[in-house]
Amino acid sequence: MLLRLRFDAKTIRKPVISIATLETNALINILRANVDARRGEMIVEVEDEKVREVEEVLKRYGVEIEELGEGVVKDEGKCIHCGLCISVCPVEAFKFDENFRVVLDAKRCIHCGFCVRVCVTKALTLYT
Repeated sequence: MLLRLRFDAKTIRKPVISIATLETNALINILRANVDARRGEMIVEVEDEKVREVEEVLKRYGVEIEELGEGVVKDEGKCIHCGLCISVCPVEAFKFDENFRVVLDAKRCIHCGFCVRVCVTKALTLYT
């Protein structure tokens, strides 16, 4: 499951991801992180059977948690298969098929929104 974690200035100084991993024995994959001295935000992937345990530990340390939905959805009727989304996607969730049509592997999406911002026909929507 994908989670968006938000940290404040007090929490940013604590190794909360390490603590959560050690306390729950869960594997936590950091997909995206933006952290500075005052705040931070991460998108992490946690194995489904450990999500609740990890959330409990993180909440104890003041981390705001949001479970993320399906990510990007493509409207086939609007897509012109230009490939802009392919060029900006950091995890290669988009590719051309054998007919040079853009296909989406939504399971790879990390909710960055780059593809949505560059889509000229507004064929992509990010669900969180």
